[in-house]
Amino acid sequence: MGGVQAGTRDHVPFYTACIATMFSRSLGNGLEIKILEVRHAPVVYEAVERNREYLRRWLPWVDKTASESDIEAFIKMSLDQFASSQGFAAGIFRGAECLGTIGFHRIDWLNKKVELGYWLEEASQGKGIITDACRAVLDHAFNEWLLNRVEIHCATGNQKSCAIPKRLGFQFEGIRRDGQILNGTPVDINVYSLLAREWRAQKN
Repeated sequence: MGGVQAGTRDHVPFYTACIATMFSRSLGNGLEIKILEVRHAPVVYEAVERNREYLRRWLPWVDKTASESDIEAFIKMSLDQFASSQGFAAGIFRGAECLGTIGFHRIDWLNKKVELGYWLEEASQGKGIITDACRAVLDHAFNEWLLNRVEIHCATGNQKSCAIPKRLGFQFEGIRRDGQILNGTPVDINVYSLLAREWRAQKN
C-alpha cells in the first residue's frame, strides 16, 4: 500500500545487512554504541546487576529484570522493532563491557516523532558519555530517518537525567503529573523536546 500510515513509512529500506553493521558509532576513548544483539545479553545483565539499586530508583523495568533471559527477551523485541523500522536499542560499550543502553521507543511515523531513552552505570557518569551517545543517535533520527521531533521524558527528581536534554538544547515543555509509577509510587515526569530545525541550527 502506498502512502504513510501510523507506525509505517513507505521509503524505509529493508534491512538485510549484518546487524552489527546496521548502527555503530564510535564515541572516542574506546567507547562505542552499537545495536544490541542476543549475544550481548550477559554483559547487559551484568551492568544491570552492578547498578540495580541505583537504577531501580528511576527505571520501572529494573525490578522485572531478574535474569539474562529477561534481557534476551528485550533484545529480541528491540531487534524486531529495528527490522520493522520502528526504532532500536543500542548498547554503550567499552570493549566487551556494557556501560548502559540508549534507544528509541516506537516511532510515530505519521507525526515524525519519537521518544529517546537511556541509562548509564553510576561509575561512568559525569564524563559526557550519555551526552555524546545522545548526539550520535539524534543525528541518526534527524538525518537518516528525517524525523521532526524527539522527546526525552525524565522523572522530575532525577536531576542527572534531566540535565542531559538541557545540555543538548531540548526545550522543557511541562510536567506530566503522576506520569509514571516507580516502586509503587506515582512520580511526575518532565517532558523535553527537540525539533529538527533546532538541531540543524545547533550544527550550523
